[in-house]
Amino acid sequence: MIDEAYTPNNIDCTNYNELARLIVESFPRHHDETDPFRVLIGTVLSQRSRDENTEIASRNLFRKYNSIDELSTAKPQDLYELIKPAGLYNRKAEKIVQIAQIIQTQYDGMVPNSVDELTKLPGVGRKTANIVLYVSFGIPALAVDTHVHRISNRLGWVSTKMPEQTEEALKKLLDPRLWGPINGSMVEFGKNICKPIAPKCDKCLLNSCCEYYSRISKKKD
Repeated sequence: MIDEAYTPNNIDCTNYNELARLIVESFPRHHDETDPFRVLIGTVLSQRSRDENTEIASRNLFRKYNSIDELSTAKPQDLYELIKPAGLYNRKAEKIVQIAQIIQTQYDGMVPNSVDELTKLPGVGRKTANIVLYVSFGIPALAVDTHVHRISNRLGWVSTKMPEQTEEALKKLLDPRLWGPINGSMVEFGKNICKPIAPKCDKCLLNSCCEYYSRISKKKD
């Protein structure tokens, strides 16, 4: 959790790096899996899926298919039961097999390490690509999902309509060393404190720097 030495009175609300660092330190998210292919496929499975369901599906899948080569020769229907817990299994199975085949044939079995190449793969957008770049290759990359987009706007750090706009705006505000960690930490922050509905503002030490909290506080007055 946020160090108790920090209080709303000594947080510099204009220092976005300090605010972001507080979130990262308070809600750390560790990545046990760093293999590029497993991270890539796991992130595809995670789309519109709860973490616990993604973990089950990933475990099932990689228990049977341990390499890109093995998965590239599978049929989508072979994956259905394995990845069913993650939801949208028909569509995800097709994309996963296609991704494996493309990596095997076009990239010599090696996951590419650039946004441009990763986003050429079926079902891979900027969020997925950026997660792979940071987690697997250690490249500064800022993945913006619904949590990052919503919280950044709620806090008043950015004023954007689309995740791609949020990514570019945050890159201008934050130290590149924070780009990678902020995604996972904002996910945890969004689940535990800054919830989409009924956020726990009274328990958030960033509330004195939050545009949303300032607005609702005035309404209460």
